[in-house]
Amino acid sequence: MLIDALTLQLGYNATLVALGAAALGLAAGTVGAFLFLRQRALVSDAISHSTLPGLACAFLLMVAFGGEGRNLAGLMAGSAVSAWLGLWLTAWLTRRTRLSEDAAIGAVLSVFFGLGVVLLTVIQTMSAGRQAGLESFLLGSTAGMLQSDALLIAAGGALTLTATLLLRRPLLMIAFDEGYAAQRGLSVHAFDMALMTLVMAVTVTGLKIVGLILIVALLIIPPVAARFWTDRAERVALLAGVLGGAAGYAGAAISATAPQLPTGPIIVLTAFAFFTLSLIAAPGRGVMASLLRHRRLQHRVHLRQGLLALAHGQPVYEDLTRRMLRARGLLRADGVPTAKGRARAAEEALDEARWQELRRAPQLSELAARDDGLTRIEDILTRDQIAAIDARLGPRGAVA
Repeated sequence: MLIDALTLQLGYNATLVALGAAALGLAAGTVGAFLFLRQRALVSDAISHSTLPGLACAFLLMVAFGGEGRNLAGLMAGSAVSAWLGLWLTAWLTRRTRLSEDAAIGAVLSVFFGLGVVLLTVIQTMSAGRQAGLESFLLGSTAGMLQSDALLIAAGGALTLTATLLLRRPLLMIAFDEGYAAQRGLSVHAFDMALMTLVMAVTVTGLKIVGLILIVALLIIPPVAARFWTDRAERVALLAGVLGGAAGYAGAAISATAPQLPTGPIIVLTAFAFFTLSLIAAPGRGVMASLLRHRRLQHRVHLRQGLLALAHGQPVYEDLTRRMLRARGLLRADGVPTAKGRARAAEEALDEARWQELRRAPQLSELAARDDGLTRIEDILTRDQIAAIDARLGPRGAVA
């Protein structure tokens, strides 16, 4: 059944939901990358929690005007107004008081979320309107989603993605050097507000599928996972969009096979699976790559120290060092170096002697700072410089 869901064989509505969730995840990942690079990830938390009272007020207004209160476009409009108010209040508290940004965010999100919960409780006691299932906006749900809802979410995600791509260059410039951006004539405050508006748009668009509590995860997890794979900012944004889209698509497909489970957590768990994979397997920053680098460094240190011990006629006691030397044919089982081992040991001893002489050479002594105990001097000096160093050395010794 999961294969049917992933290949869009579960019917028209399931297909629309999966494609809508993919569009939302693509937009959320891309916008979240710029938010992550700007180091303002917590602002998205304030924005998402600020949507709840607006959603409840929109429901009350639609019921007051004779509607049933469940129109998705109306609920999204109310959420956007409330989110914008929360964003403005956070900025005002940060700018006009002594509160730090994280304290202002904590105050705003808790007050707005508390107000929203109170309003939702009041709504549940009303006899007018169709309030059943309104709490699904907290964690997201695709059950009962209409075709028009899925198309609205997909269109919102596509528009947000387009706006983000158009603004990518100034947003990147501000993220890395806002002073330089200001010198180039860019308004840092205006583009900050534009970025927050994009975050708000993603948050409001994703209320139905992911829910206001978990949309923050869809904004942050994909760019964090993408950061493991590349150091280029534009590639981080591109990869974050791909991971977010894949999480939305796969999460919605899995949710379609288990409709009793909430959609938002499944999408977030799918994104977390991508994060875990990136954390473990990314070639540059992943855990496995770090372990391999550490192992290679450890082996280089043991090999170097073992060869220097042989060069100075000292026994090798370290078990790992002995095994490495024997595996490379540099040491016999009785601890005596082979001919190949003596030659390699002489090379290491000569390299060490050259580094020591380099520290005493006034015209080259500043290069001695590059000695990390493993770098060969041939990688630092030219042949003429090495010849000059050798001329200052005495006769080269050999391992007895």
